Amino acid sequence: MRTLIRGASAVVSGLAAAPLLDADALIVDGTLIEQVGPVSTLDTAVDRVIDVNGAVLAPGLIDPHTHPVLGDFTPRQNTLGWVGSHLNGGVTTLISAGETHWPGRQRTPIGAKAIAIAAALSSAQLRPSGAKLHGGALLIEPGLGPADFDEMAAAGVRLVGEVGLGSSMDPERIREPIELARSRGWVVPMHVGGASVPGSHVVGSDMVLELRPDVVCHANGGPTARPLHEIEEILAETESVLEVVQAGNTWALTRIVTRLLELGRLDRLQFGTDSPSGTGILPLGMLRTLAYSAAFAGLDPATALCLASGSVAARYGLDVGVIAPGCPADLVVLDVPLGGQGEIAFDSFRHGDVPSVALVMVDGEVLVRPSRVTPPPTRAPLIS
Repeated sequence: MRTLIRGASAVVSGLAAAPLLDADALIVDGTLIEQVGPVSTLDTAVDRVIDVNGAVLAPGLIDPHTHPVLGDFTPRQNTLGWVGSHLNGGVTTLISAGETHWPGRQRTPIGAKAIAIAAALSSAQLRPSGAKLHGGALLIEPGLGPADFDEMAAAGVRLVGEVGLGSSMDPERIREPIELARSRGWVVPMHVGGASVPGSHVVGSDMVLELRPDVVCHANGGPTARPLHEIEEILAETESVLEVVQAGNTWALTRIVTRLLELGRLDRLQFGTDSPSGTGILPLGMLRTLAYSAAFAGLDPATALCLASGSVAARYGLDVGVIAPGCPADLVVLDVPLGGQGEIAFDSFRHGDVPSVALVMVDGEVLVRPSRVTPPPTRAPLIS
């Protein structure tokens, strides 16, 4: 099916260097975006028209900090269907930060490898509720060697879970498997903050400086934050990306985003939810964190949406998160919630409100219209 999506008040590119496109419409052909621009410049001989009626059109959000187990089930909150709730919150792609809640998880090399392979193979065959789930994030254990990484790579494992959720945080015992992962191009995230679950570790800036992870997970606490002077150390002495999450400390989140704005280093900012966790299932976690960053720290909403889509995709080597010809048609339509302030969804963010998710499309298929977890939109999209 060839689809025209028109009537957007703004089209977010997914690229933080140039967040807005000179466009109010795009064409989707099958699963891919074919054309983007002013509607008057597009070939509008189509099978279907979606008029978004003045809403903001953005790439589907990417949550890089989730803790799935298998598909749409999480034993952490004994919940089935949580990925579908995230999809209704505008999240079209989810990335595992480790299957930490796997029942009976063995904190051994063979246990870590077995869980990573099983979860990776499972997620490769599933689209829970239609969302794209990248599971099977290896939780680093001392003793994992080159042959283990070769076996995991052959089975499709490409992710590392939060370093610090395994059995050891002794740098000399886990340095080798971390470097084996890094040599294969896998992103290395590290748990930073207080202990999150029984068996996890308190991790501060000293360990970040020692092991140099690519991503400092929940720098604002997961859920307990480290002192801000440690964040300043990390900023000054590493190039690690700082992730802020909805399940963390809101005051620390605001200070971290403000500091990165002051330094002009938004390339080092990542958003996530850290969900499912003890904090719960957070289907609006991404949108709420963007709203806090816009309302309390002054982050531009269009830029925030890019940091939560195309920037994450580039970091993890995914082909999603950008609105451009040839890219997958993973899209979210955002509007002012009914009764909300302002004219368009950017105003909602600036006022600290979660915008309405009016429509979600994955690979050209409309999966959500409207969201069941946000207030209704002021202006509903029209499909003809």
